[in-house]
Amino acid sequence: MEKQKKQAILCPNCKSLISRKESRCPYCGVSQPGSWWKYNFLTQGFRDSDQLLKAIIYANIGLYVLSLLLYIRGLNLSLSLFGMLSPAGKSLELLGATGTIPIDYGRGWWTLVSANYLHGGILHILFNMFALRYLGLLVIEEYGMYRMFIIYTLGGIFGFLVSYLFKVESTIGASAAVCSLMGAILYFGKSRGGAYGQLIFRQIGGWAVGIFIFGLVIRGINNWAHGGGMAAGVALGFLLGYQERRKENLSHKLIAGLCMIVTVVVLGYAIASGVYLRIVG
Repeated sequence: MEKQKKQAILCPNCKSLISRKESRCPYCGVSQPGSWWKYNFLTQGFRDSDQLLKAIIYANIGLYVLSLLLYIRGLNLSLSLFGMLSPAGKSLELLGATGTIPIDYGRGWWTLVSANYLHGGILHILFNMFALRYLGLLVIEEYGMYRMFIIYTLGGIFGFLVSYLFKVESTIGASAAVCSLMGAILYFGKSRGGAYGQLIFRQIGGWAVGIFIFGLVIRGINNWAHGGGMAAGVALGFLLGYQERRKENLSHKLIAGLCMIVTVVVLGYAIASGVYLRIVG
């Protein structure tokens, strides 16, 4: 009996109980499900989509609180709508704001990741987290949680890369990554068509127009990052596919796992180096 248990595994793709010796999973068809490179922590991945979204939101909140505490005397305590509870610029610089100045003269390319988890005020983070919660659940429903995290991570990086190429000096915020989710949903709605696809496209298209207008009216909005993130979302939606056309597979899980590792390592480094530089500075 003990020997039989050792020969049984959970398929790394569909989680069905199968024999380790199976050449192909009888339930989902994935090949060599017992291979070590498939049956490891990268391919086991996330267990719950709601927990994944909460983890992203908590990471954003945690970095925001830390940015307030690093230079607490530099807090903006005004009651203005956009300036309320703004962290000091030095805090954001230490924790990984991106742009031409940080990349060319300061912290480096890793800030293209860290900047997605930093915010410039209470209204800034509240708006982005509300949009992330709504769009994230929608993308998970149509693409799956692994592809959602890929789109969120790579879309945010690409959005800030575009803003860097257009000489934005310093920038932060999850909006580039959130716009990439928006782009993926726009692609889904247009590609799928039908009454449901058209409804989704019109609804999220309204969001996209609103963000564009908002960026023209309000000073300091990084429209290049928004546009780059949205374009990346459309491209990733096309390349990765959505659930109705292509179920999530091991390659999606592997890429998502790598995105998770990069994100954790970068944020860990941003926190450790930021706190260290604050102490010795």
